Amino acid sequence: MKMGIVTGIPGVGKTTVLSMVSEILKEKKIPYKIMNYGDYMLNIALDQKYVNNRDEIRKLPLPKQRELQLEAAKKIVKDSEDLGDKGLSFIDTHAVIRTNSGYLPGLPKHIIEILSPTVIFLIESDPNNILKRQSRDKDRIRSDYSNIEIITETINFARYAAVASAVLVGASVKIVNNVEGDPRVAANVIIDSMM
Repeated sequence: MKMGIVTGIPGVGKTTVLSMVSEILKEKKIPYKIMNYGDYMLNIALDQKYVNNRDEIRKLPLPKQRELQLEAAKKIVKDSEDLGDKGLSFIDTHAVIRTNSGYLPGLPKHIIEILSPTVIFLIESDPNNILKRQSRDKDRIRSDYSNIEIITETINFARYAAVASAVLVGASVKIVNNVEGDPRVAANVIIDSMM
């Protein structure tokens, strides 16, 4: 099984691109799994009554966030094991999380070594497009990514963090542009990079 970690700032369109990855892999009859790291962390945090919703996770104290990251990584690896040698596993997550204490690496040493991905993907887009996408998404609270400067800073920190994580496990890092209105382009780049 090959694992790809798909990262990007909130609002860049990761989930949309991964939905397209799913469609394409179904058409090609390639076994795959797409797992959302935040969902794993949220389910653990809800079970332990730390939060009421996903957006509260990044406001937890850093030691608590690290604990949730670790438990989620272990569960993701366990859930990927049934794919076999020809399967592709994708994790929808963030290379960094902007917190009250600064940027928290989404893929620190103890996490990246558990996941051991083949490729870390950075889904990127023009910061203006990201801001527009965020304003259209009424299901999430993203006021802490509410201007171009913060979006640009976060994209840069995500690049630094992805390369640092990749060094630890020998993974490659690939920047993928999410073309506005055509997520199939980014989805095909991701799939081709994993084959």
